[in-house]
Amino acid sequence: MARRKEALTGQLSDADLRLLRIYRKVVECGGFSAAEVELNISRAAISMAMNDLETRLALRLCQRGRSGFALTDEGAEVYEATLQLLAATEGFRTRVNSLHAWLKGELNIGITDNLVTMPEMHITDALSALKSRGPGVRINIRMIPPHDIELGVLDGRLHTGVVPAIKTLPGLHYLSLYEETSQLYCARGHALFDAGTVTEEELAGSDAVTPAYAQSPEIKAQHESLMATASATDREGIAFLILTGRYIGYLPTHVAERWVRDGRMRALKPETYRYVTRYSAITRKGAPPNLVLESYLEELGLRVGGESAR
Repeated sequence: MARRKEALTGQLSDADLRLLRIYRKVVECGGFSAAEVELNISRAAISMAMNDLETRLALRLCQRGRSGFALTDEGAEVYEATLQLLAATEGFRTRVNSLHAWLKGELNIGITDNLVTMPEMHITDALSALKSRGPGVRINIRMIPPHDIELGVLDGRLHTGVVPAIKTLPGLHYLSLYEETSQLYCARGHALFDAGTVTEEELAGSDAVTPAYAQSPEIKAQHESLMATASATDREGIAFLILTGRYIGYLPTHVAERWVRDGRMRALKPETYRYVTRYSAITRKGAPPNLVLESYLEELGLRVGGESAR
């Protein structure tokens, strides 16, 4: 019991943080020997640091010897607490340093295909504002399917993403961005392109291209009335097939607009064959503090009139 009185009482010094950083590396390397190279200090110095830390905490943190390295139950709990403490310390350092310098770092963002032609330039304008606030910020955009964006944000490979609001995952924050209207189209050369009146029977009997990616039940119902004889993994692929003049298919109005304006596409019964897709910006709940991400979300929130997604 006398040793317990030597335990930490809430005062942390730089020396304590150094000991905890050594301890973290030892645990992650699985022992003293493996940690020597990573820490660039001798095994004897590591052993001395571990003895000092155990004395400071009044706890036995690990078993070491001929039988190998293993954490005690207390050592495992101290390791988890160490990770939280060092992450918070680094977050504090980053925030304070940012007050004295330009915004620096990376923004890794995943975006669903064909959003660049949206009339509301929320993402583009927010990225422009972010670059103004931090000329040294590096922006990395990945154009990938919504499911991959969600996984990337959840596992930390992406800081944020833009996905259709099909489902809500408990580990993510959502900020509503866009409402996108889609209509049914055919292209010049199709039998219905010059038809004055188009019937539902004609539409149901026409070859159609349908999406090979996740859709809400309401949007799936719109496609079920069509005769699907082709599919595409993204909207660009759908546009390719419509432009052959052999298929009908749904496209967002902002994507089809250029071809409609040029007289190469027309909407079919737009008052009936249409649907709305909602898009959201996503971020991971509980993600470490990141001033670049927070600045981007702040700019994005200003443009959509909403709250930050964090």
